[in-house]
Amino acid sequence: MIALDIGLRASVVVLVALLASIALGRRSAALRHWVLAAGILAAPAVAPLGIALPEWSLPAAPPENIAATLVAGEKLPLAEVTGPLPAVLPPPEPVRALPAAAIVTGVWLLGIAAGVFTLLAGLVRLARLTGEARPLADARWLSLAGQLGSTLGVGPVALRQTAQPTTLGTWGWRRPTVLLPAGCERWSDQRIRIVLGHELAHIRRADWPLQMAADVVRAVFWYNPLFWIACARLRRESEAACDDTVLAAGVPATDYAGHLLEIARTCRLPSQLATLVPMARPSTLEWRIAAMLNHTLIRTRPARRTLALAFAVIAAITLTTASFGAAEQTPMPLTVTAYDVTGAVLPGAALSLDDGNGNRLNEVTDSSGRVDFGIVAPGRYLLATNLPGFLPATHQVTLQDPRQWNLSLTFQVGTLQETITVSEQRPASAPARAARPVVRIGGNIRPPRKLVDVRPLYPQSMRDAGIEGVVSLSALIDAEGRVASVRVAGSQSHPDLGQAAADAVRQWQFSPTLLNGEAVEVLMTVAVAFKLQD
Repeated sequence: MIALDIGLRASVVVLVALLASIALGRRSAALRHWVLAAGILAAPAVAPLGIALPEWSLPAAPPENIAATLVAGEKLPLAEVTGPLPAVLPPPEPVRALPAAAIVTGVWLLGIAAGVFTLLAGLVRLARLTGEARPLADARWLSLAGQLGSTLGVGPVALRQTAQPTTLGTWGWRRPTVLLPAGCERWSDQRIRIVLGHELAHIRRADWPLQMAADVVRAVFWYNPLFWIACARLRRESEAACDDTVLAAGVPATDYAGHLLEIARTCRLPSQLATLVPMARPSTLEWRIAAMLNHTLIRTRPARRTLALAFAVIAAITLTTASFGAAEQTPMPLTVTAYDVTGAVLPGAALSLDDGNGNRLNEVTDSSGRVDFGIVAPGRYLLATNLPGFLPATHQVTLQDPRQWNLSLTFQVGTLQETITVSEQRPASAPARAARPVVRIGGNIRPPRKLVDVRPLYPQSMRDAGIEGVVSLSALIDAEGRVASVRVAGSQSHPDLGQAAADAVRQWQFSPTLLNGEAVEVLMTVAVAFKLQD
């Protein structure tokens, strides 16, 4: 799978997780956090799963016996035959040039490197700050940490006090650390209990390693705003889930909101410590306080059965997205039917199919004007036509849709040219020069105006078959403004479309065309496009 395909599949998983978290707005924040974390971390799995799992797809439309319109291409000389002719023509090789995909991939990798470097730099600064901090020896903090840790089922936690009055947060996985600001030993017992309860809830829920893993995924898909939105919402839901834990321990919501507001005023996290899970982030403070004071929200931890069900849904969506693929067109028999401009089939016409790599198939139409090239792979080819009395042509054919493997081609009548030379003996003496005639200056022309207009009718058989095309006509308007003759000048479509266009043009009437005051004949070119709208 290419990078774009992986990005689209991963976006589907994250989008489902985001929509699910919004739909669960009345449920607990812990459940919403679990759904978001599962969606973000499952998104990158679409790449390895897409390789390992068998691909399934919607069935492709069966081939229809419908004449497809050829795409007119530049007339190019066919390559000479080199090497043995394969039984199945392979698709043509792409043109070797500086691909845009290489440039996009380079930019994508640079973005990943920048994101990972930012995370690593933040971790280095955080580790340095932790090393400079001293272990907290306050008896109240240590006693309450032991009590709350035993209640929440959290093991020993390192409490370290920094020299900065703004640092408050948790980080670490196997050896979690709570960084406390300078002057925290003067806090009241209630504030200490609230802060420890909130930070220990982060440790029990493993919020820091989950957030770091989500940030790594965001760095991989840095170009996709869905991942930025999901990671920001993941942080917010983790804070709300820890708030619910503190409120469930019996802390009044108004007291908790007051302490949280005061902490947010003094402990503003520096931007360099984005890898730390802070207790009070100003951007989410208003939303968290409103949630605390809302007594209708569910704050209980979700049951394991509910978490397992949410995980199963995310896993099913991930597996489905990873293994789904659009149906690819397989090689099919290519048939071409040759017609003249009157709609009659042309037997004995020579057709050549070239893949541009020196491989060519040469066939001749049978008595029904039909030729079968056998199995031909999808791709772009050059189809050349040759028949005495008709114009030779080369068309560019794209085989992608099933109906394009059954083509019809209209041959154009060739032009005749004859040169006659009349020779006589030069006279012995040249006659006297005649008087020069008066030169009449012209060029004053009045173009005709259409007086009667008849619209071409789309043939019902062509509409039923889904055939489109563009017909070029050459019409001669006589001196009285009537259409004297109509000829199909060029068409890469079915002859019935050309016949319908010519029948309508024959009924047109114009005002006389005046050249220097005299009515003259004029040749008009008409292009009629037959298109079907979905």
